Amino acid sequence: MAAPSPHDRSRKDDDEDDPVEQMISRTGCAELHYAVQECMAEHQDWRTCKSQVQTFKDCMMNFQIARKEQLMKQRQQQLTSTQSAPS
Repeated sequence: MAAPSPHDRSRKDDDEDDPVEQMISRTGCAELHYAVQECMAEHQDWRTCKSQVQTFKDCMMNFQIARKEQLMKQRQQQLTSTQSAPS
């Protein structure tokens, strides 16, 4: 039986259970992650893939900053609603 192509992006049952794949999909950075994987598979040298790695890293950092801001707003809203609730 032939090995599956590393470029095959069709979803398989195994991929659906992979928590890393699920996490990356939620960030909106999945395509950039795949670009890093494809570059690494093709060149076998991370130094050749520095631009793809940096682009993926920037995407993940932006997601983390936005997520942190969202959580801080939610926390502030909870504190405000708790303080203003009649006791």
